[in-house]
Amino acid sequence: MTIETNSSAPVATATAERVDEAAIVREARRVGDELKSQIGRQIIGQEEVVTQLLVGLFAGGHALLVGVPGLAKTMLVRSLAQATHLSFRRIQFTPDLMPADITGTHLLEEDQATGKRSFRFAPGPLFAQVVLADEINRTPPKTQAALLESMQEHSVTVGGTTHQLEEPFFVLATQNPIEQEGTYPLPEAQLDRFMLNLTLDYPSLAEEEAILASTTGSPPMSIEPVVEAEMLVQIQKTLRLIPISQPLIQAVARFVQATRPSSPVAGQRVNHLVRWGSGPRGGQQLILAAKVHAALSGRYHVEPEDLLALAKPVFRHRVLLNYHAQAEGLHVDQLIEELAAEHLR
Repeated sequence: MTIETNSSAPVATATAERVDEAAIVREARRVGDELKSQIGRQIIGQEEVVTQLLVGLFAGGHALLVGVPGLAKTMLVRSLAQATHLSFRRIQFTPDLMPADITGTHLLEEDQATGKRSFRFAPGPLFAQVVLADEINRTPPKTQAALLESMQEHSVTVGGTTHQLEEPFFVLATQNPIEQEGTYPLPEAQLDRFMLNLTLDYPSLAEEEAILASTTGSPPMSIEPVVEAEMLVQIQKTLRLIPISQPLIQAVARFVQATRPSSPVAGQRVNHLVRWGSGPRGGQQLILAAKVHAALSGRYHVEPEDLLALAKPVFRHRVLLNYHAQAEGLHVDQLIEELAAEHLR
């Protein structure tokens, strides 16, 4: 890893910085492998989704998990939390859930000795390091919006007072794509706060057989935590320093521009099929995710394969197709794959 240093600084100091950061990158790969191993004690298959989930964790980004019921979305998040020394809270989103139910509220208490009354802030379930927002699309927009500040600012404001959340802070939301009755689609502003949109698919035949065998007999193996919060924060800071070449930055910029109708870079197909494309945050998140993917792959620099591996989960919720694409039966993943092959290779 190349670290820029002041020319007047001692050579030994610069070397020490390089060694320390290289060691943390190696530690990130080791921790990633350990987390995969621990999660694999309870989750069979879904290797790609697990890797993408770790990318979000190490990049400090939030993730939305989308899949039909029964694909172990909640168990996957719980397993990740158990494999880390991080506090964990689950919020079951329902139509009657209010913002104060997740952010917390002030309680009026009376001192038994003096009879004096005062307000005390009671933190809500958002005050955890890993928050599972289960079935996030089942609660009204007012409560969904209460997540916005916590996801973007890592803080919660109640009664005019801002409370900082403990780092690292990681929101994992699940969503059922097939039940639309009684649901409230997430606003685009909220969707954009998620670094990754992860799609869980049905298991293969072999995986299905393994799931049936392992879940209908003896209890599953317990999960042991493998990383402390302090190390995770250090990993998040260090992996941002992994270098990416200027040509690849230019490629990402062209790719993001190519998702936007009427952009000079957009082709006729995008102009015909896309209602709107990604904002700048999409490119930022893709580069950060690619840096983590490179580290988890044992490399100290970003390569095109890292960008290609994360293009779909980073952009599938940032590109909205129009009715022409729906009439043609085009899935957004297909279009992203086409654009990635054209601009990111």
